[in-house]
Amino acid sequence: MKKLSIPKPKSGGLLLSYKCTSECKHCMYGSSPKWNADWISERDAEKILTQLADKIQPAYDSNSIGINSGLHFTGGEPFMNFDLLVKITEIAHELKIPSTFVETNCYWCTSDEVTRDKLVKLKNAGLHGMLISVNPFILEHVPFERTERAIRISKEVFGENIGHKYKVIPYQEYFYDRFQELNLKGTLPFEEYLKLDPYFYYRVEFFPMGRAPYKLKPVCEKIFGKYPAEHFFGKNCSQELLRNWHVHIDNYGNYMTGYCGGISLGHAKNLDSILQLNLEEYPILDALLTSLENLYEIGKEFGYEESKEGYFHKCHFCTDVRKHIAQKTDEFKELRPREFYLHLE
Repeated sequence: MKKLSIPKPKSGGLLLSYKCTSECKHCMYGSSPKWNADWISERDAEKILTQLADKIQPAYDSNSIGINSGLHFTGGEPFMNFDLLVKITEIAHELKIPSTFVETNCYWCTSDEVTRDKLVKLKNAGLHGMLISVNPFILEHVPFERTERAIRISKEVFGENIGHKYKVIPYQEYFYDRFQELNLKGTLPFEEYLKLDPYFYYRVEFFPMGRAPYKLKPVCEKIFGKYPAEHFFGKNCSQELLRNWHVHIDNYGNYMTGYCGGISLGHAKNLDSILQLNLEEYPILDALLTSLENLYEIGKEFGYEESKEGYFHKCHFCTDVRKHIAQKTDEFKELRPREFYLHLE
């Protein structure tokens, strides 16, 4: 029997839903308003959080936050179900999970009063800080004034980390500073922002996975170039699939390592069973751990044809093959949730 040992997670995120107020061009998880909400239940959340409680490691200390430390609540957009967000925060606090924070696009920050009220409720529920998404893709949907308001009031409510850094992370800080320099107001189409900052992608983290290779082709090509399928045949995804930090668990219980949307290692309500996998039951996962050529061969069995346009990155190639397979069959339990593959283009 071919076994795979998955390391215990030391940090990660819990997706409350894939449903979002926005349909960002760069979204790694294909979130959008088109998803069925399917909010995680309080019962499932408690089961998952209970199993994570003795594994999640703090940032500087248990009350501080760091982008790759602790546990964050995310989506989709978690503030779309604020009552659930508060309840799950309370559960995590009762379980003494350290360094908890929420990731948001700030659509809900329509006034100082509304923003402060929600943030105070979350802090009282036990939340330690905030991660505020700031980038030109969200700027297409959310007025920048709401982002500025969220950051300003979050600093007031949550205070400082050790080392005098606020318990508020603007992600990414480059965009926050740049938008202020440009004195941006309201929303702005991505194409218009690109005229103002045509080389932004050389200064920030950019991941060629999820929706990005389909919606941001010119940007991806400039950063990564284009390659035929065989260029990736000697590569695998073992580093991404076997890492123990920044794992994600979605509202269906799918356990996803790295940023690899649509690849489930199993149901997180049974976390101990995930940490020891029988790869004979996960042929696509086995292929990803050995060679992407093996994934390509599985895809060909279901009629996959190499893209004539080429691929920007191994993550693009991997996603494209998996998308084809998931739309042809549901026999591979590691390709979950299948809806992910329907919301990329």
